[in-house]
Amino acid sequence: MDIIEIYRRCDAEFATRVHAVGGRWREPTPLPGWSAHDLVHHLVYEERWAPSILAGATIDEVGDRFEGELLGADPVATFDEASAAALDAVRADPDLDRTVHLSFGDFPAAEYVMQLATDHLVHAVDLARGLGADERLDPQLTETVLEWFEPMEAMYRDAGVIGPRVGWPEGADAQARLIGMMGRQP
Repeated sequence: MDIIEIYRRCDAEFATRVHAVGGRWREPTPLPGWSAHDLVHHLVYEERWAPSILAGATIDEVGDRFEGELLGADPVATFDEASAAALDAVRADPDLDRTVHLSFGDFPAAEYVMQLATDHLVHAVDLARGLGADERLDPQLTETVLEWFEPMEAMYRDAGVIGPRVGWPEGADAQARLIGMMGRQP
């Protein structure tokens, strides 16, 4: 599975949960202090950044244009629009070896796209748990993301972007292992 398809499918997993929110935007999620609204806002914020970053902009060049409330009166429509724009940006230049400028250094675009994809996938579980919805992810997709993430886990933990690892039972599937590596109860 190529990186663009991984991103598309991870985004779709999160989108399925966004479309299930209904009127429950203030429902808490497993992330301390984050409601469903806060979690969707976080992903919309990332998706708003993606086109500029993938086009070569630096963090300073993007500045603070995406600060503040982004979801507006129709959070689902806002998510759908931001999601489509980010996916278009991921698809726009298939050269994922090019350099992008992130807040913590310069990386290949492929690394950035995988970070975004993984965030969408893991937050799909967070949102589903907050809503009491189905949290099962596409097993093939989850296995693919897990294979990418396993060698990156220590770096992400050292950078402080994921919590402490949570154990999982012997023989656990890819989803339980990925969620546990991300600091969530499988």
